[in-house]
Amino acid sequence: MQLTQTNADGLKRQFKVTVPAADLASRLNEELQQLQTKVRINGFRPGKVPTAHLRRLYGKSVMAEVVQNTVTEANRRIVEENKIKLAMEPQIDFPEDKDEIEKVMEAKADLSFGVNVEVLPKIEVQDHSDISVTREVVQIEDKEVDAALERMASQNRTFEDKGKKKAETGDRVTIDFSGSIDGEKFEGGTSEDVDLVLGSGSFIPGFEEQLVGLKTGDEKTITVTFPEAYQAAHLAGKPAEFAIKVKAVAAPGELVIDDELAKKFGMEDLGKLKDAIRSSMGEELAEFARTKTKRQLLDALDGKYAFELPPSLVEQEFNTVWSQVQQDMEARKATFESEGTTEEASRAEYRKIAERRVRLGLVLAELGEKAEVKVSDEEVTQALIARARQFPGQEKQVWDFYRQNPQALAEIRAPIFEDKVIDSILASVTVTDKPVTREELMKGDDEDEAKADAPKKAPAKKAKKKADDAGA
Repeated sequence: MQLTQTNADGLKRQFKVTVPAADLASRLNEELQQLQTKVRINGFRPGKVPTAHLRRLYGKSVMAEVVQNTVTEANRRIVEENKIKLAMEPQIDFPEDKDEIEKVMEAKADLSFGVNVEVLPKIEVQDHSDISVTREVVQIEDKEVDAALERMASQNRTFEDKGKKKAETGDRVTIDFSGSIDGEKFEGGTSEDVDLVLGSGSFIPGFEEQLVGLKTGDEKTITVTFPEAYQAAHLAGKPAEFAIKVKAVAAPGELVIDDELAKKFGMEDLGKLKDAIRSSMGEELAEFARTKTKRQLLDALDGKYAFELPPSLVEQEFNTVWSQVQQDMEARKATFESEGTTEEASRAEYRKIAERRVRLGLVLAELGEKAEVKVSDEEVTQALIARARQFPGQEKQVWDFYRQNPQALAEIRAPIFEDKVIDSILASVTVTDKPVTREELMKGDDEDEAKADAPKKAPAKKAKKKADDAGA
C-alpha cells in the first residue's frame, strides 16, 4: 500500500492510496483460505473446498471486505504516520469508472482511491494566571426556608366540604370542564373531577378568578385567552371557552407545620426538615452561581484563544444551533421580521455562536488532555442512572438504549468531562467570592443574557443562552 499526500489546505488534507493488484489478490487469497476452513458446501469435505470454487461463489463479497479493511488500514496509517488528530471521519473517494471497479473487484487492476480528512488544529496552551472570575454566594435566609415549609404544608393540608357555600380564594373546588375554540373542542381541553385550589395559579390566567363565588352544582361558561408563550403552539394566544361544572367546594384546614409534617417527608423532626430544605436550596443556588462563573471563565478563554477551526465541525454545530432556533421560532409562531432582524443576519450571528462553541470545545478538550482529566466508568454509570430516573417506568429501556449506543453514551460522558476540566481551570485562576441576595443572583443572569443579545433582540434566546453556558 502506497500513501501519498496530494494536497494540504489549512486544516484539510488529501491523500492518495494505491494498492497493487498483486497485493489485492494476495489479500483475497488469504481471506478465501480462512473461509475454506469454515464453509460447508455439499459435495466437498470440510476444509477441502477448492479455493477457485470459493472465489467463484464468494469472490466479490470477500473482495468487498478486503477493500473495506484496506480503507480502514489506510485511515489508520494516515493518522499514525502523519501524527494528526482527526476532526471528522475521513471521506473516501472511490473511482467512478465501473469497468475499473469491476477489474479491482477481480484483483486484475490496482485499487486507487482518495482520502480527504480534516485535522484538529494545534492549540498552544496559554497562561491563565491573569484570569479572574467572580463566584456569587447566596446566604439562605430563614424566611425562605419558612416560605418553603408553608408551601409543603399547603400541599399536605386537609380540606373540609363547604356544602352549598360559595367558593372563595384559597378554597379547593372539584370541577369538570370542557374547552373549545371557535366552537370546536381541542385536545387536552376536557377533564373530570379535577381538584383546583383557587388562587394557586395552577391554570392559565383568568381561569381561577372566574370560579370564585360558585357553589356545588353550579355550571358556568368562562372565557380565557391562552398566553402568547403557551407551550402548546396551536393554542398560544387564542381565546377559548370552558364549560364548567362545580362538583364540590372545600375550605382549607389549618396550616400545620410541626414534627408530624416533617415525618410525612421522611424526616425525624421539623429541625431536620428545615436543614434539608436549606441544603437543597443551597445546592440549587450554588449550581446556578456556578453556571454564571463558568460563563465568565468561558468568556475569558474565548478571548485568549484564536486558531483556525475545522469547517465541518463548525457546520455541524451551526446546523444544531440553527435547528434549535427554527424550532423555537416555529413554536412561538415568530418570524425574523417580527424579531426585528433578517434570516441572513440571524444566520451570521448564530454561526458566530457555533464557532465559539467549537473553539471552546477544542480548548477544553486540549486543556483536559494536558491536565490528564479522566471520567471513570462509575461516574458515567451514576450519571446514566440519574438520566434513567427522569423517565419513570421506562428506566430499563433508557438504560439499554445508552448502553447499546456508544455515541449516546458519549453524550452522557461529555458534560462530566467538561465539568471536571472547568474545575481544573478554576483551580488555576483567581476566584473571588461575592455575597449576594437571591434576587441579585437571578437578576445578574438576566443582565448577562441581555448583554449577550445586544444590540438587538434575537430569536431563540434559549439556544443562545445554551451556547453561552456550554463550552462545546
